[in-house]
Amino acid sequence: MISCNVSSSYQSHQQGKIKELPLLETEVLQVHAPPFVTKESVSSETKGQDHAPAFTRIQRRRSFIKKKRGRPGTANGEAAKGSDGWGGTTEDISVPKDLDLIALPQLCFPGGLQIASEQREDSYHYLVFTDVFGNRTHAVVVQYYRPIQVGCHFNYCSHQSSRLYTAYGICVISKYPYYNALRDCLSCLLSQLKPSWMGDFEERVKEFSAKLALVPIPPPGQLHVVFSLRPLQIGLPSREDKDRPAVDLDLHLPFLCFRPRQLLQIITSLLTEQRVVLFSCDWARLTLLAESLMLFIHPLVWQHPFVPVLSSQMLDFLMAPTAYLMGCHLHHYEEVAAETDDLILVNIDDGIVSSSSSDGVDLPDVPLAARECFLTRAEGLQMHYDLDVCHLGSSTDVNDQRAQRRQWQRKLNTHIQNITLELIVNIFREVHHHLNYEHRVFNSEEFFRSREPADQPFFKKVLDTHIFHSFLRDRLNRKMDAFTRMEKIRVSSKQNAVHSSFNFCDRTLIGLKSPQKPVRCFKLPEFPPPLAYHYVQNYYQEMITLLDKAISGVAFEDSSLLACYHYLRGFVNTVAGKRLDALEDFQNLYKTDTDIFPGELVNALVDSLQDGERAQANRRTEIKRLISRVKKDHERERTCHDDEAVKRFQLPKKHMQLEDFVRHVQESGIVKDQGTIHRLFEALTVGKEQKQVDPDLFRVFYTFWKETEAEAQEVALPASVLEHLEANECVFKLSSSVKTSHGVGKIAMTQRRLFLLTVGRPGYVEITKFRDIEEVKISSAPFLLLRIPSLKIKTTLRKETFEVNLKSEVDLWHLMVKEMWAGRKMADDHKDPQYMQQALTNALLMDAVVGCLQSQKAIFAATKLAHFDRMKLEVPMMVPKTTSETLKHKINPSLDRTSPQAVDVLLYTPGQLGVSFDTEGDGNPKLWCALSDGKVVVFDAASWSMQQSQLQVGSSRVNCLLGVDRQQVWIGSQDSVIYIISTRSMSCNKQLTDHRSEVTGLALGDPKVAYSCSAEGTVMTWDVSTLQVRKQFRLSCDRLQSVQLCSGTLWCCVEKWNVDSAVMCYVFQKEQLWTACIDIGELCVWHLAELTKPFQRIQLPDCAGVTCLIKVKNQIWVGGRSSGKSRGKIYVVDTQRHTVEKELVAHTDCVQALCSAEDRYVLSGAAREDGKIAIWKVE
Repeated sequence: MISCNVSSSYQSHQQGKIKELPLLETEVLQVHAPPFVTKESVSSETKGQDHAPAFTRIQRRRSFIKKKRGRPGTANGEAAKGSDGWGGTTEDISVPKDLDLIALPQLCFPGGLQIASEQREDSYHYLVFTDVFGNRTHAVVVQYYRPIQVGCHFNYCSHQSSRLYTAYGICVISKYPYYNALRDCLSCLLSQLKPSWMGDFEERVKEFSAKLALVPIPPPGQLHVVFSLRPLQIGLPSREDKDRPAVDLDLHLPFLCFRPRQLLQIITSLLTEQRVVLFSCDWARLTLLAESLMLFIHPLVWQHPFVPVLSSQMLDFLMAPTAYLMGCHLHHYEEVAAETDDLILVNIDDGIVSSSSSDGVDLPDVPLAARECFLTRAEGLQMHYDLDVCHLGSSTDVNDQRAQRRQWQRKLNTHIQNITLELIVNIFREVHHHLNYEHRVFNSEEFFRSREPADQPFFKKVLDTHIFHSFLRDRLNRKMDAFTRMEKIRVSSKQNAVHSSFNFCDRTLIGLKSPQKPVRCFKLPEFPPPLAYHYVQNYYQEMITLLDKAISGVAFEDSSLLACYHYLRGFVNTVAGKRLDALEDFQNLYKTDTDIFPGELVNALVDSLQDGERAQANRRTEIKRLISRVKKDHERERTCHDDEAVKRFQLPKKHMQLEDFVRHVQESGIVKDQGTIHRLFEALTVGKEQKQVDPDLFRVFYTFWKETEAEAQEVALPASVLEHLEANECVFKLSSSVKTSHGVGKIAMTQRRLFLLTVGRPGYVEITKFRDIEEVKISSAPFLLLRIPSLKIKTTLRKETFEVNLKSEVDLWHLMVKEMWAGRKMADDHKDPQYMQQALTNALLMDAVVGCLQSQKAIFAATKLAHFDRMKLEVPMMVPKTTSETLKHKINPSLDRTSPQAVDVLLYTPGQLGVSFDTEGDGNPKLWCALSDGKVVVFDAASWSMQQSQLQVGSSRVNCLLGVDRQQVWIGSQDSVIYIISTRSMSCNKQLTDHRSEVTGLALGDPKVAYSCSAEGTVMTWDVSTLQVRKQFRLSCDRLQSVQLCSGTLWCCVEKWNVDSAVMCYVFQKEQLWTACIDIGELCVWHLAELTKPFQRIQLPDCAGVTCLIKVKNQIWVGGRSSGKSRGKIYVVDTQRHTVEKELVAHTDCVQALCSAEDRYVLSGAAREDGKIAIWKVE
């Protein structure tokens, strides 16, 4: 916080005879910047004194006092101070390097400074300063008038003195946009300055500055800071999260100045990066409106010059060729409009948006659906405070009235932010469909073509802007900001509505309301009377004591509020010099809310530790652990930066080997799967000596693919045809008009069937569903003296064979139908719908290959893509009857990835009835699936649809998952951290960092106790409610594998390196212990009372080793691998007869994980070659 005092320079005007009040030159009188109180000042200045003065000579290094030039007397006769002590001869001692003392006076008096002949009202306005890196600081300026005595030096009186008034400006500068709060602070200061002597002026301003420097900024979250600056209580609102600025202004002001349609015009001008100039007669409105607009487009960030207030001397800034947002006084309107073209002119006072061009405003409309949603929501805003409180009585306490007004404003601001955020989400919500995260590519052409024709002019301008490029970079970095959170709510609410049988189409826009969190206020103690070092330290200690009391009164369930208190106490401990206590507070954020962890501050705090403090830190385990982690994270950030570049998809210009071909196909968005792309490469390089694809061929292939895709989307089927198709069924391929055994028409192929679209009056004739096909072959039909190639399709539901004269298309259709038939059979046999989707992709790629090659080898090339048809011929994949009867469904957690990922761990969490979606999630049961590198995928277990495509918990392998009290999922990682995910918000904002090596096991005792173990042998008992370690011990072993609780006893599975076959998994069944080893295909059954040797050994047929065991009802389900070809096998063992009841084969790789879904289903996950999850019925 910096405060500046600005006044007029009138010495030169005293010497001349003037007839009118002139515009005067402004000068800076004082600059004050923290620190105002230092420890050194005590030793050097206060020896022999009871207390230090408010400011010492050493403290004056951070103050600047302008040399005076013969100041006239004040109204109360006080003369200017001399050269003693704080004398007027003081020169510039130290000025903050970022403060421009030349421009600042102009901005404090943007309309110029003029002596007044009568007292004027105080006037406030607001400023924003931006440095070369785009960092903004904010300021509030107050102008107030003091009388001066003028005698015969002025021409106003020849015989008697006349009273005139000169303006003083006080400017408070802060890194945070606390406009209302700083205005209130200045109002309190003026109430003290006006009745005081001029000689007290400097000391009062210094004291005011020093007090504000003692106020801590509230952390992100729900905790506001309140302090008393007599006569007012002033509140500092917190930021909602780290990515949002604090909102301390009235966001409804733009809605009072403009109609919603005009606001959309202004927002459009910002999104399209126009040169925008705001005009008003009131300087305060300029910044408040500009800052509101910045919040309206959040999380998009304005990338260009942002100068809401231009003084009269700065109007040449408007000639800048780049986009900008600037503001100036309304009386410059005509001048600016005449001098500069292509400006968007926004008249705040009259509510008019115009252009300086003769053609008028040429701005594209916001996309229709988003525009209509915004206009509807804006109409419902209740923006009149008096109407809302007219039923209430008058408060006799001004601070109560202000608190009531702030609460009303906060509620309205939240509503407005939801409306404007929803506007941004509705405009850009389909962008992620056209992003390739692996290669950081945005396919702008495809996105543009997918927009409605009426919306394309808007996107044509937006897609090339810096602001949109920055937005894309955040999407590719998977940034969890307000846009992402609202998009998740929108998708989840849509899915929830679908489950409730409510029909939503893809382009439906939903009005969303995010619940407003309750706000708590922390009241700071009264400021110390003398601002000496030891008094300030006492003030900090009092604040810490109050925070101690607040923390003790917060239930741990309210962890976000607890995190705010710890953050605030850590900050106060930092400025009080208690670095170790501060680090301990910041360490507590791992268990309460990691989202607000101040990484940069903590890293700087660690660097500032003295040798003695470092020695103490090494003796305090928690702090030592924090320092180690902060340094590791800092190093990782320095060495591993995300590739910030966002590439636009471009067709290749060089010949491509396989690796380059894979990358370009994935960037194009045609297909992601590497296996499919490899087969496509083989198809396009058939007959070539050099296996490479030339750019011309790729361009033709890509063009044909996109044209075919567009043609399929444009197929308009009449209602009489659509009623025969399922809801999500679409036509993907349409033949030319042909003669068939059912009449003349076009053959249409969907993902489920073939049908004939008759010509003339379009009608529907069913040919066959792919699962009903019995035989497909090429034949010939007589036509006059010729034989025309035809396709014959025999089905199981009809005796007669369907025949169609496809002529030159017959070979391609033959290949496509056979591939779809084979894919359908694979999907039905394996209960895996992805096979059908993959077969459809193969068929469409065949079509594109034949279309781009246009040669005799085209059909042969297309056969390279007949993947499932070839599998059916080469290796008939018959699914055993027992497997087919037990298998219910298969899902693929690697659906959005370029290759399958191993399923390392599975966890099922039951649903909750009567749960409110808005506040507690959807309440449906969930399946949690841990993949490689800390990725967790979540499925809705009610529909088996993917709910969360990726939760990132660290970057190491996940070893274990545990559901805790239905509100948390604990994730044990190889990086020694236990990550805690909230099942409501589906976000990870808590971590347990007490383990020193990889976490290998988790177990739940009673609802309030959990156990964890790590590889080096440490076992910890956790209090679930407080996340504190109750006790811990360490086992002597080579590796601790897992822990389980049985009948009050904690069992630990350890590995001994000198033992040939170590137990890898175990379960309990009544009084028995069942164990298995990873390299032996048998189960050992032990009596818990006699553990010297197993009393029963159960051999598992064709089993090379066991990887997982679970107990379901009276069965033990065993996951492992076969002894021959590495295939996953599951054995179902009866616990009473000790026999293998079922032998299930459904994975092409080893079974790595098993879990039970309420004893109704068992879910199995396989290693990387398979990477799928099978869902089995339990009998």
